[in-house]
Amino acid sequence: MRIIKRTDIKKTIIRALIKANIVLRIDVLSSLKSALRKERNKRADYILKSIIENARIAKKGNLPICQDTGMPVVFLEVGQNVKIVGGNLEDIINEAIAEGTKKGFLRKSIVEPLFNRRYVKTKLCIIHTRIVKGSRLKITVLPKGFGCENKTTLKMFKPTADLSKIEDFIVESVRNAGPDACPPFVVGVGIGGTADYACLLAKEALLKKVHSLQSTVHSKISELEKQLLKRINRLNIGPMGLGGKTTCLGVHILTNPTHIAGLPVCVNISCHALRSATVSL
Repeated sequence: MRIIKRTDIKKTIIRALIKANIVLRIDVLSSLKSALRKERNKRADYILKSIIENARIAKKGNLPICQDTGMPVVFLEVGQNVKIVGGNLEDIINEAIAEGTKKGFLRKSIVEPLFNRRYVKTKLCIIHTRIVKGSRLKITVLPKGFGCENKTTLKMFKPTADLSKIEDFIVESVRNAGPDACPPFVVGVGIGGTADYACLLAKEALLKKVHSLQSTVHSKISELEKQLLKRINRLNIGPMGLGGKTTCLGVHILTNPTHIAGLPVCVNISCHALRSATVSL
């Protein structure tokens, strides 16, 4: 049995939250630079350079990449042989998010959903937990801005739906997001399970490295990802919606078995500031 202390968890999450908001993921930054090399549209070229420069300034100045420091989504993989001492894990995480927000000078954005819309002091993040083998605690923090989160779409297809109809739905979801979600995007797609699980899969898909295709796991899904990326980039929405080759940096699909009578599909879009940090204890 491995014992992990409250103080260690808090310190780790505080560091991860601040890092995720300040240092753009290497795979995202690399994809932006690759897009810049291919771009011929002058406005798109200027915007991509500005986005890349913004990431450089944020890292150098220890500043948030975006003023919307998002709603933190925390993914946990808890080993079966792990014992947490010093308190309830969910409480520890929320305390860490509160302290990290203050320490990192991040914007307080979490409010009650109805009536007064006042800022809250508890339940500052969304937590997803999986119990896995082993004796480690893996923590991933994904601060999700709501310009792009608001563009999430879910559709319950009939089980007989043609794949082309699903492709059209995904592309149309991106088209409808347009400039509002701050392209270039990374698009996460969840297919299968139940309605809620498809939405979780779509968000988890954003944690995959950009351009990390699933050819070794499922070649047909990899081909679908590549085909969707081409179709989306032909929309000519472009960086910040002003036209250009790069509307999307990558499309990632995660699937799960579903019921014989259904076929849930969810699209979760991330803006160009796709931020996450993963640590293990």
